[in-house]
Amino acid sequence: MTPREEFEARLAATLAELRDAGLLRHLCLPRGIDLVSNDYLGLAEHPYIKDRIRDAAAVLPAGAGGSRLLRGHHQAFEQLEARLAAFSGSEAALLFGSGYTANIGLMQALVSDGDLIVSDERNHASLIDGIRLTKAQTAIYAHQDLNALEGALQRPRKGRALVVTESVFSMDGDLTPLVDIATLAERYGAVLLVDEAHATGLYGERGSGRVEELGLRDRVLATVHTGGKSLGSGGAWVAGSRVLCDVMVNRSRSFIFSTAPVPILTAALEAGLDLLKREPERPAEVHRKSALLRQALDDAHVRAGGASPIVPIVVGSNDAALALQSGLHEAGFDVRAVRPPSVAPGTARLRVTVRYPIADDDLRRFASTVARLLKS
Repeated sequence: MTPREEFEARLAATLAELRDAGLLRHLCLPRGIDLVSNDYLGLAEHPYIKDRIRDAAAVLPAGAGGSRLLRGHHQAFEQLEARLAAFSGSEAALLFGSGYTANIGLMQALVSDGDLIVSDERNHASLIDGIRLTKAQTAIYAHQDLNALEGALQRPRKGRALVVTESVFSMDGDLTPLVDIATLAERYGAVLLVDEAHATGLYGERGSGRVEELGLRDRVLATVHTGGKSLGSGGAWVAGSRVLCDVMVNRSRSFIFSTAPVPILTAALEAGLDLLKREPERPAEVHRKSALLRQALDDAHVRAGGASPIVPIVVGSNDAALALQSGLHEAGFDVRAVRPPSVAPGTARLRVTVRYPIADDDLRRFASTVARLLKS
């Protein structure tokens, strides 16, 4: 056996292990009623965004040509970032190609040796990976446990302390007590970083997230927002002070060494922001439908978690989650089983997302179908 054949045999063995554990994943084309995507407001197919992209394609370059520091910068980025800053209630904003690169870049740029990062145990993988790339001390506190957070902040440290959390957790759909966390951070001389990925477009008068909704902008060092969820297109940005964004331009490796987003993305993001103003009924309807689905599940004696448009239905085993996914696909619903490492072992689930385009009757039918499948 050649070295290549031996290596590929090991890869095949890895796939077999994943299959036996119920953890093998496949790419699956969309089908049925969308109860899985993060397009909460239903803007990804909105004709206004498509028209704006079409118009921009006639005047903007097709490609970026390089990183933002190597001629990949464009006036369209400057205009968009000014608008994103105003939308986020911050002095400045810096655009990234994705939320993953934004979180990695933020952690890497801000944290130095001797600093302490205090992170919720269920933070997104992008935050976890960003923290791992730093040389800081790390303290992981139990999910939403303020006593554990306070204990972590009391640890001796040489440098600064940063508390990192999501405002709406992506797998549990629960809301973080941001006011309490901000108070604890201030009490112990720490700064607060908040990932607003699943709150942007859904909370706050402008729609920028829960930091805006709770009036915490001046008490938070930085927020991270994505354009690929409620805003219907792509990209992500970090919002904060001008000095913070300037430091990221100089120290964030995922910004410095990535080709800039295609300029046409700016038109899509601006169109999404326009629609938040023009069609303010969309976020309210998503929250109403989320409450409707939870009530329908409760009426059907199905236990569901969360307090947001993310509705997790925890079934436990990987096989049970896959079986429920399969049954719902046959009934015409596109949902996906979420298994470790995305969630803790023994907590495999369906992560249901409530979206503006979904009809009330379809949500009720979904709830009754879940109940039927769980009993069978």
